[in-house]
Amino acid sequence: MQRLKAAGAVMLGMTNVPIGLADWQSYNEIYGTTNNPWDLGRTPGGSPGGAAAALAAGFVSLELGSDIGGSLRAPAHFCGVFSHKPTLDLVPQRGAGPPQTPVAPVRGDLAVAGPMARSAADLMLELAVLAGPDELAQGVGYQLALPPPRHDRLAGFRALVMDAHPLCPTAASVAGALDELTERLAKLGVHIVRDSPKLPDLALTTQTYVELLAAFFAADLTTDRREAVMAGARSLSADDKSIAACRMRGFTISHGDWILASRQRATLRGCWLALFDDVDVVLCPAMPTPAFPHDHTRMATRELAIDERKRSYFDQLAWAGPPPSMACPRRRRRSDALIPGCRSVSRSLAVFSTTAQRSPSPAWSSASSAASRRPQCCNRPTRRGRPGTTPRFPPSCADPSS
Repeated sequence: MQRLKAAGAVMLGMTNVPIGLADWQSYNEIYGTTNNPWDLGRTPGGSPGGAAAALAAGFVSLELGSDIGGSLRAPAHFCGVFSHKPTLDLVPQRGAGPPQTPVAPVRGDLAVAGPMARSAADLMLELAVLAGPDELAQGVGYQLALPPPRHDRLAGFRALVMDAHPLCPTAASVAGALDELTERLAKLGVHIVRDSPKLPDLALTTQTYVELLAAFFAADLTTDRREAVMAGARSLSADDKSIAACRMRGFTISHGDWILASRQRATLRGCWLALFDDVDVVLCPAMPTPAFPHDHTRMATRELAIDERKRSYFDQLAWAGPPPSMACPRRRRRSDALIPGCRSVSRSLAVFSTTAQRSPSPAWSSASSAASRRPQCCNRPTRRGRPGTTPRFPPSCADPSS
């Protein structure tokens, strides 16, 4: 927040989130339910679902969020806006802890903070303002020096496209949106591949990630809940490698087993880095479905319908684990209500922004303009500024109506 204010951003307030920042919906007993602006009967995502809804409705041009289980990417995907899950610790998280905790520099393990916006250009600008080591920690001795983009035009990029996951099916509408984007990029000269011998084991990537994720949340379990989870974990078959089973085991993991899982994570990280020697970006779904209808039942009993097939609610974690990535919307037509986007995954600290800044291509700029459109139920906000001040953000960021 301090960096955004110093750059001239005007803060309007806070938006709604789910209880404990732990859902792909945004509702609670204090502030109520946040709806998807494109379909009020559906979720805007979570945890920063209110932020994504505000962007989609045109209330603001920039937002902030955090991500440990798809929290930046799911709301952007559901609401048709842009978000970026950056490299771990690229954006400092000081001050983002629970209420009444000390405001001190922290290092992440899985969680990151990142930008949300209505266009790729605004997303790039916000990240440039936010990125850099914490002035009270690594910033004492380190400075951020990102490498230049690998290419200065789309025709030079190599993209690996994958729309299937071994642990969770992908809705036809999501796969179709990804195929449409792939075709447009291929026509613009992007080299498209559909498989690679270096692609890490997706099932193992997700299973390892889910165990580490559950271990993180286990710290806040009540005694009764912990005992129930431990009983459930003991009843699991050793052959059960589903996402739900990995999550259950993660809640009860010992410190020794956590270290082993973290070592597996390091091995997988090396596999992903090797893949990005051969490709520049991986295009894949951000979530397995478009925005789903509101469901405020007990999370443990929820099911997700994927093309009329019932799946565990937690299977949505399938695409949440790979490296740094951006969620971006697909071209929106007037007849469309909910259009799934896609997700671009890159190596740590990769930079693509110069390409977008110099010459936005039809494939991406059409998505940007789609994201800037607002549902017809929302009024266009008027421009407000502070007399005698000139924001250092360009007009597209300073003025929500641009």
